[in-house]
Amino acid sequence: MKKTLLIGIPIILLAAAAVWFAAGDRLAPGDHGPAEVFEPARAERRDIGSSVRATGIIKPMNGADVRVGSRISGIVKRLHAGIGDRVDAGDLLVELDATELKATVNQHEAALAMARANLKYAATDVERKRELFKNGFLSEEELDYAENAWEVAKLKLDESEANLEFSRIQLKYARVNAPISGVVSSVSVQEGETVAASFSTPTFVTILDLDRLEVWAYVDETDIGRVEVGQTASFTVDTYLDAEFAGVVSAIYPKAEIQDNVVNYIAVITIEDRQGKTLRPEMTTVVSIFMEQRENVLAVPREAVHRERGRKYVLLPGAPRPERRWVQVGWSDDTYTEIHEGLEDGQAVLVGEISHGQ
Repeated sequence: MKKTLLIGIPIILLAAAAVWFAAGDRLAPGDHGPAEVFEPARAERRDIGSSVRATGIIKPMNGADVRVGSRISGIVKRLHAGIGDRVDAGDLLVELDATELKATVNQHEAALAMARANLKYAATDVERKRELFKNGFLSEEELDYAENAWEVAKLKLDESEANLEFSRIQLKYARVNAPISGVVSSVSVQEGETVAASFSTPTFVTILDLDRLEVWAYVDETDIGRVEVGQTASFTVDTYLDAEFAGVVSAIYPKAEIQDNVVNYIAVITIEDRQGKTLRPEMTTVVSIFMEQRENVLAVPREAVHRERGRKYVLLPGAPRPERRWVQVGWSDDTYTEIHEGLEDGQAVLVGEISHGQ
């Protein structure tokens, strides 16, 4: 009796397996375990394209983040801008105490006036002595002395003019103006503070041009070979969840960025459409860089394609249970998957995730 029972068990298992394979192309979601709710969709022709996804960060362009300082030493007399203020190129940012500089300018102006008077006298004197020498009333040595004094007076005038110009330039340096338009991102001095420019230029304020930002996308080494300059891109930021910003790949850094043994390469994305939003440096982004585009291909939603043992299939509506249809797929984007074989244009499919549960 026991022997008969043992022989019957394999026969029952073989029979169950035969039934399972016979029903393989006509399975309901419940045959795989619990499933989400399925929604109907259709295989339709559309344009799809592959893309590379990467995380990134917004950075100022070269020259968009400027530290403004002074070329002279002095005491900060007045600050005209604070953090967050919007400034235009040429706006006054900082004034240094210019008392000594103005005195130096006055001194050089007086020296210039004296040099002009000395030159005028020397020119008149040399003309008079040339006449005396011509008429024989003056020696050649005395004429040479007068002409030398005239030449020296001209050089003194040139020197005085240069000194005055230098002192006026130094006086201009007491007023620090914005070299670019932007927003003041930091202020490093306060009124009454003494700054020294003997060895390095002290930084007073930092100006950031928020209109000149770019995105650094950290592309995985497995994808960087598909990224090229000129490809279009889009990105999102957590601050504006409802906005998608457009851009284009403008550069690819040749040197890798290695963090936690992960190799990434920086693809620089030039921002082309801000949609009226204010973007700021160091915002994190999710970037999509678009490769080639497939036009007018048969495609279904990505959630309609399932995988089993290395093969792809979709579920077709049917009674009493959905029908499984094996398919060959092509490219996929974020929303759709291309279908090479297995479906026809307009054919209905079911969209949903199959949970392989108990």
